[in-house]
Amino acid sequence: MFNFEQLSIDSSFVLVEKDVSLAQARALLQQNRFVIFIDKLAYAVADSESMLLELSDPKMSLREWIKSAKFPDSPVCPLSRLMELELTSDRPVLIGEDPSDIRGVATSRAIIECLIHEKRRLTSYFTALVETVNDAVTAVDQEGRVIYWNEAAEQVYGIRKETIIGRKVAEHFDQESIMLQRILDEGRPVRQIYHQPTPDTHVLISASPIMDNGTIIGGIATEQDITRIVRLNEELYSAVPSKIEQDRSFAAIIGSGPVFKRVLELAQKFTRIHAPVLLTGEAGSGKETLAQAIHHGAGRKDASFYTIHCGALPGGLLETELFGYQGGAFTSQEDQGNSGKLELAAGGTLLLKDIDKMPPHIQLKLLQFIKSGSFKRIGGGESVRADTRIIAATSASLQSQMEDGHFLEELYYKLEVMRIEMPPLRERTEDIPELVQAFIREFSWQYNKHVPKLDRDVMTALMNYDWPGNIGELRNVVERIVVLGDGGAISVEHLPQGLISELQQVGGKMEEEDMILKARLTDQEENAIIYEALRKVYGNKSAAAKLLGISRGTLYNKIKENGIKL
Repeated sequence: MFNFEQLSIDSSFVLVEKDVSLAQARALLQQNRFVIFIDKLAYAVADSESMLLELSDPKMSLREWIKSAKFPDSPVCPLSRLMELELTSDRPVLIGEDPSDIRGVATSRAIIECLIHEKRRLTSYFTALVETVNDAVTAVDQEGRVIYWNEAAEQVYGIRKETIIGRKVAEHFDQESIMLQRILDEGRPVRQIYHQPTPDTHVLISASPIMDNGTIIGGIATEQDITRIVRLNEELYSAVPSKIEQDRSFAAIIGSGPVFKRVLELAQKFTRIHAPVLLTGEAGSGKETLAQAIHHGAGRKDASFYTIHCGALPGGLLETELFGYQGGAFTSQEDQGNSGKLELAAGGTLLLKDIDKMPPHIQLKLLQFIKSGSFKRIGGGESVRADTRIIAATSASLQSQMEDGHFLEELYYKLEVMRIEMPPLRERTEDIPELVQAFIREFSWQYNKHVPKLDRDVMTALMNYDWPGNIGELRNVVERIVVLGDGGAISVEHLPQGLISELQQVGGKMEEEDMILKARLTDQEENAIIYEALRKVYGNKSAAAKLLGISRGTLYNKIKENGIKL
């Protein structure tokens, strides 16, 4: 860490043989600042010490004089290891790999001046670092007195540096002093621990002891202000009731196509088994709706259904939200603690969205709960049992995450046993008309409007659009056209510009593909090819269209015109 490039190394020295006399040594010191004699140890006599030589017989050898005067030796050390050297006297340090390779001499004064310079430099680096980060930074000495308090800490806690530096943290924050006192007492770092220092402030604390040769001389803590995240999270949970009041059964789920019917059949089978379920599929494909149906169908409809967004919360807060914390764990002893969603959902269901974003150490605790049915609150010693069903959801590939080492292998295989792949909306376009009508009714009632009718071109556009955002995007588009409509017919002009452009492009492709198909095949041949394509993909029209190399709109028109039935 220290940089000794600024150290002043004196090269004015001379190496002498063991039989050199004191008179010769004195003469050499008139031309050099140091005379260095190497025996088993190294000795350096400075020009300022020349008068000591005058007190003895000038014919005496320097070796004899050093032995009789008990003259202290000088350490030999390479510059790169100077910080590791333990100085036991004020003798100059000889710079070199070994006594036979002396490169220069560093006096105690030169070393002290260099250390003072380096201290100033490192203090500047440290100050710039802690004032650059957005987190509040607190440093205390071994007595718990604040020795550093950055500007972010001033903003988070509303306490000026002048007020708190030199004072014990306990004088301002009982809870924070407990955290730093634990560091000072135990020498054990903590990472990402949720903490509420004031009623209106939420932080994640990471703290470490400051060590000097194995002795704790202080502690440093960073506090990440997550107040805004916590408030948004509270608003989210307050907006969604913990118990499902509306009909969320399988019967209420829209979807009559063969692809989605198989998904529903599989989900209904899983309701009878009390084991974790993994829902995979693109964002907006309806994973949460299916999770609620599984909860309802498993006889838990009157119990709590909670959702945690793993990717929306920092690791420390996510762990607290999931497992809760014991009273006094990292706050004052008067705190009674708090139950996590895993405990609150006992008898019901907990949906973990974006489980791929769950940190590994929390994955391990979740795995332990799945295997044993019990867990421990943060800071608690007693096991808490909870009959909570876990449903995990992700839009990512957990297998890839596992192979890359980002997802726990054992947890992956536990979840993979009961996995359901949600098809994207583009693969179940036959359900779009029913979904559209359901959303129209919902938003017409919400905005107190008459139920509008859709022009044929509007439904054609909706059927031919790829829907990268799936059902969620479709719902948003329908809300838009209901809001913009006047209660009469909904025309293409009410659609977003992106959909209109898609409609124009698809229209041109449909005409071109239709001409090519008709030019090459008779009606009977065409029907046979379409029928065979549908049979191969089990009735999935989107997949059949890809197999045939035509658009979905063209395929739908052919099926309708020719009365093709699978």
